[in-house]
Amino acid sequence: MKRIYKIEIEELLQRVVEIEAENVNEAISKAKEKYRNEEYVLDENDFKGVEFSEYEDN
Repeated sequence: MKRIYKIEIEELLQRVVEIEAENVNEAISKAKEKYRNEEYVLDENDFKGVEFSEYEDN
């Protein structure tokens, strides 16, 4: 007998950006701010992979 399954689809988008900063923590902070301000918008050109798995309700 057939059942209904919940399947989770997870895509990974990834981009490397160059940030000028005094240290890595400052660079990460600047990158986060630019991302939140939509200066970095990832799209299909940043696609790195996809995973499919059974979705389990918690």
